Amino acid sequence: MNTTASGALLSGLRTRQATSPALIWYGGSGERIELSGKVLDNWVAKTSNFLVDELDAEPGLRLRLDLPVHWKTLVWVLAAWQTGCTVVLGSPAESGPADVTVSAAMDGAAAAGGAGTVVAVALGALELSFPADLPAGVVDYAAEVRSYADTYLEEDRPDAGQTALEAAGATRARTLRGTVSYATLGELLGTGGNPGEVLLATGTDLPQVLEGAVAAWAAGGAVVLAGADVEPDEKVLASERVTKRLEA
Repeated sequence: MNTTASGALLSGLRTRQATSPALIWYGGSGERIELSGKVLDNWVAKTSNFLVDELDAEPGLRLRLDLPVHWKTLVWVLAAWQTGCTVVLGSPAESGPADVTVSAAMDGAAAAGGAGTVVAVALGALELSFPADLPAGVVDYAAEVRSYADTYLEEDRPDAGQTALEAAGATRARTLRGTVSYATLGELLGTGGNPGEVLLATGTDLPQVLEGAVAAWAAGGAVVLAGADVEPDEKVLASERVTKRLEA
């Protein structure tokens, strides 16, 4: 998925699904967050501009995501692909150093070898800053991202053969497995899903969640994402009109 394909995916979200739900998050304690296609695209654009302006992102920058499966994690992945970065999943010991590490757990990320620049992500939807003191030099995503523009202008594009994702360890994803190029991600858009499909995605296998989410969005569908400790009941499935569960 080069930036042109990424741009096409996001363009569909902000046009075909501008006012309809694209991503619905169920977290602990009954938390429910709904993002329309336009709002999701705005979050991705703000994060993309933050990456470029604050972190000097460019094609090839290695960005390690030390985040759980969460709606903000999907925003970060889409922004990384929109700016041509390589998303790295796994510890430094598993997959080597990174230029930027994005984490919700500061103790581990700040001390990790090869972390590069560290960005702290507050996972609460309404948090305007990270809910703890940060080590010197750590960038507070929540405190910074809202000041960036809601639109992103594509700049440098990665080569088709450039690495888009490195997933250390086992993954249940069929396409997003191991080291994945931007060309392979572009092919994933063509697989699509069923138009209007509402996909329920749960679990901790981020590549599998990404594979399902991209296919659903490419077909104009929506994703209901649940945290690792949340199991939506039948009432939730009916209210969200879920038509498919992510298959392990």
